[in-house]
Amino acid sequence: MSMLTNRIVITGIGMTAPNGNGLDEFRQALLSAQSGVSLIEHRYIGKVPAGMCEFDAKQYQNKKELRSGTRAGSIAIYCANEAIMDASVEITDANRSRYGIYIGTTEHGTVETEHEVYQLSQCDYDLSFWSHHHNPRSIANNPAGEVTINLKTTGPHLCVGAACAAGNCGIIQGIQQLLLGEVDVAVAGGVSESSRSFGIFASFKSQGALAEHSEPQRASRPYDINRNGIVVSEGGCLYILERLEDAKKRGAHIYAEIVGYSMNSDALDPVLPSAERQAECFNQLLARTALSPEDIDLINTHATGTPTGDAEEIRAIRKVFGDNTRVPLINNTKGFIGHTMGAAGALELAGNLPGFKDGLVHPCMNLDELDPKCAYPNIVQQKPEPCQINYLINASFGMLGNNSVLLVKRYE
Repeated sequence: MSMLTNRIVITGIGMTAPNGNGLDEFRQALLSAQSGVSLIEHRYIGKVPAGMCEFDAKQYQNKKELRSGTRAGSIAIYCANEAIMDASVEITDANRSRYGIYIGTTEHGTVETEHEVYQLSQCDYDLSFWSHHHNPRSIANNPAGEVTINLKTTGPHLCVGAACAAGNCGIIQGIQQLLLGEVDVAVAGGVSESSRSFGIFASFKSQGALAEHSEPQRASRPYDINRNGIVVSEGGCLYILERLEDAKKRGAHIYAEIVGYSMNSDALDPVLPSAERQAECFNQLLARTALSPEDIDLINTHATGTPTGDAEEIRAIRKVFGDNTRVPLINNTKGFIGHTMGAAGALELAGNLPGFKDGLVHPCMNLDELDPKCAYPNIVQQKPEPCQINYLINASFGMLGNNSVLLVKRYE
């Protein structure tokens, strides 16, 4: 079943994650327990576990563009070009106005701004040293705007600010624009430059939510009884979304069909999650698509590795899907790559899409001893589990109570 008035499909994927570039490399890392978390040195913070991406930014940008733009913009440009190449779509004078760019973010320009402030402090705060690139770097529509300049698309571009739910919400924005007929191709998903910003680490540290571990690869451990916080990471994943009839007309390869989504707000607290509102978000999705909890085969959870957040999400899932052996399989991706913030929803969905074809569900990583507060049937642990996946839900929840769930179906 679908809540959408037109069938929307995924025809291209471009991505970079701390443990791999491209879907094949990323998927293999998830199936073979390869972590992308390492120890890095941050100004003022010292050594911290983090997820850093390694991709060739000069593949799609020259040195001048890299100097004037943002790290988030660079990640987005790389992912957008890779997605377009993967989908085999061509941007021409005749269709460039029919492409829309919709990118979820938690932050952008923060890395460059922090560096400028530091440089200014070394020059006795002489404002003549302040970069004239600051404004375009920090305005709300960068990095989506950087992508349009790079690709020369003239359709609409938007950044969707939805905290850690932004990856899902960028996809949802693209779906809505396709349904409205505003565009024919949506480049949609999420990006993050978080691990290069010391302010994010400092804030989580003061909050008592920054992960610590003697082995950085084991620092991100959602649901484990010894979890102690978030591993901050960067990354990006952008999709090519099209209406099914357009994709079929050009003989496109189709990864999956998106059949529904739901978003709501906790209206509770800046950082504390609400199991009740998350459950409402799940229930709204099922009601819109006329599906029952038993129809869902897999839920990729948002769980970040914080004691309260992980337990509240499981409580929400239990409210909706029950607590018996026929509940969906549960997995999580952050143990492998840390928390990629605005990119999280989009990247974590990508890691599960190959399961429609290979019949495997990747496990949670670093889940050595399940916290009783997170105990739930069918959490995939230790090794991949076989499963015929027909419907999967991708869940992403963010600060200020931003909840989002996306329902994706095997394409037939």
